Amino acid sequence: MLSALLADFRIIFERDPAARNWLEVLFCYPGLQALLLHRICHGLYTLGIPFIPRLISQFSRFLTGIEIHPGATIGRGVFIDHGMGVVIGETAIIGDYSLIYQGVTLGGTGKECGKRHPTLGENVVVGAGAKVLGNLLIGNNVRIGAGSVVLRDVPSDCTVVGVPGRIIYRAGVRVDPLEHGNLPDSEATVIRTLVDRIEALEQQLQELQQQMHQPASIPSLVYAGSSTFDIPEVPATISQSCDIRDKAIQEFLDGSGI
Repeated sequence: MLSALLADFRIIFERDPAARNWLEVLFCYPGLQALLLHRICHGLYTLGIPFIPRLISQFSRFLTGIEIHPGATIGRGVFIDHGMGVVIGETAIIGDYSLIYQGVTLGGTGKECGKRHPTLGENVVVGAGAKVLGNLLIGNNVRIGAGSVVLRDVPSDCTVVGVPGRIIYRAGVRVDPLEHGNLPDSEATVIRTLVDRIEALEQQLQELQQQMHQPASIPSLVYAGSSTFDIPEVPATISQSCDIRDKAIQEFLDGSGI
């Protein structure tokens, strides 16, 4: 347990530029304090001691705002940054050197017994406010975007964004765990693609309308009774093409950084 606590202590200096000295980290970082108390109550929990582990975890929750069930298994070098509102369930497993931000929930679904909380691999980053629900397997080096809701397993070396979470493969791309702005926006990509497609179809429609209204000889038709009449010319009323860029959606596209 001592080696795990030392790893928890060192990782703060590696991942938080605001960490300036050991005294400040020891007394002013609730994530470190919550892990310290959790490792104590987890040891008591594994020994089968009743009540006391839960009491310690409740004291830790009151002190730090981080709720970790004594049964949760947490690896070495885990950093809970800020941590207010973090909830980690009884059967959750967190791999070494994972990074968890405030408001994260590693929760269960339903009332089933046994393993009902997620398992996180090594070097996983869970953004602020993200929810990982159920007995899921999150692979190594996965990055979960802030506010995402993950409801299915995620392979290693992927990024998850959105509600519900959508998996985006990024194997072979090494990304710093603190670069939260470097997340793909799959919704924006799809919308941009649809806009491009609509504009291409409107251009084709304009070209077809122009071809229809070019001057051409109009044949006469003869019906019974030897009466003839000319086919009336279609009115040359070409509707103005709708340029999406002139509408409110352009503001959305600009705001999404597309």
